[in-house]
Amino acid sequence: MFGGLKNLANIMQQAGEIKGKVAAAKERVSKMRSEGSAGPDLVRIVVSGEMTVLSVSIDQYLIASGNRELIEQLVNAAANAALQKAKSAAAAEMAEIAEGMNVPGLQDAIAKMGMG
Repeated sequence: MFGGLKNLANIMQQAGEIKGKVAAAKERVSKMRSEGSAGPDLVRIVVSGEMTVLSVSIDQYLIASGNRELIEQLVNAAANAALQKAKSAAAAEMAEIAEGMNVPGLQDAIAKMGMG
């Protein structure tokens, strides 16, 4: 019976450690910046680790071309590239928390936290 209490105490201690590590990782993720570009840098978009668009840059010659359809396609492609980079970087940051901890399903759960 006391062995079970010791295991419970260890689990509770790990939970506290995990909570602190998750908070620190979320702080680092919030400061991340990822850039996506399309049309050989005709469109560049920067997003935060929190998946917020921070800046959009469109080459003046592309704007002057007046090709609305091309501009829309390039903005879409650059945004998707930036968001994918940010998502991958954030997931990698969160996955580091689970390394070395022997808790079933922890890596999957942490990788999904705040990244959906």
